[in-house]
Amino acid sequence: QVQLVESGGGLVQAGDSLRLSCAASGRTLSVYYMGWFRQAPGKEREFLAAMPWIAGSTLYADSVKGRFAISRDNAKNMLFLQMNSLKPEDTAVYYCAARVKAALTPPRAGYDYWGQGTQVTVSS
Repeated sequence: QVQLVESGGGLVQAGDSLRLSCAASGRTLSVYYMGWFRQAPGKEREFLAAMPWIAGSTLYADSVKGRFAISRDNAKNMLFLQMNSLKPEDTAVYYCAARVKAALTPPRAGYDYWGQGTQVTVSS
């Protein structure tokens, strides 16, 4: 089992920046990939970014490429999402996820463990 806890959400204005954190615990050595997702009211969950837990390339959704950056601190078992130039349409609950199944490249789906989510609200 892998436990994930997100933090760092809040209410910001359009154009502001926010950094989300995800603390991982449990069997983190079994994790291959970590990712960030979001879900806005009335919409399906959306993939944002993913990266290998140890080393390798990152993958971003076109909707956030150039504005969001995923990073990790393996020593502290932490995953981060730096969000810049926030827009009202970025308003959603943001989730981090862990995948324990191998893949050749960072996957957009097939994650096994999820955090409880953190709310991000961007006002215009």
